Amino acid sequence: MLDRWTMPLTQRPLLRLAGGLARARVRPDQVTLAAFGVGMLALPLLAAEAYAAALVVILLNRLGDGLDGALARLTGAASDAGGFLDIGLDFVFYAAVVLGFALADPAANALAAAALLFAFIGTGTSFLAFAIMAARHGLNRPHFQRKAFYYLHGLTEGTETVLALVAFCLWPAHFPALAGVFAAACVITTATRLWGGYRTLKALPAAAR
Repeated sequence: MLDRWTMPLTQRPLLRLAGGLARARVRPDQVTLAAFGVGMLALPLLAAEAYAAALVVILLNRLGDGLDGALARLTGAASDAGGFLDIGLDFVFYAAVVLGFALADPAANALAAAALLFAFIGTGTSFLAFAIMAARHGLNRPHFQRKAFYYLHGLTEGTETVLALVAFCLWPAHFPALAGVFAAACVITTATRLWGGYRTLKALPAAAR
């Protein structure tokens, strides 16, 4: 929901950082893999209840997630392969953070973590399933020209997810309640994407289906 406003604000500083990486001949896929490696450190850190350190690596991961795309566009290295790697690793990272909270306090957090992972499955599959169909039919991306995948808007997108992960780390004692609220928002996103995607594809000419 917020991505259409936050993305334009982040592009200029990301391009400045990307310029330095380009001069150092760093490749976008290298940034993607490095960001993923750093982000996965959140799993053991959260399990050890080192929430401040986990927050740092989560934010570094999200910085890298924006930086790889900016670098790819700046150097003309944008590719479907890079986009696929980026989004695939994003979902693994999100799941790892939730698992980290479950491991930190299984008695208090496991049920909420399971509910949130269930909700993530819905947002992830609706995101990617529609992206496949959108690519097949050449549908436009009016608000997300800088994304490798076209997808329908939803209540929970990248910005909301980052804010949720930050909130989890800042108030870990309230993880069950925070995760429950975010899981509910993800379920709403899944429902609206499924309905919107179905209606969008149903409205296509019969020959294009």
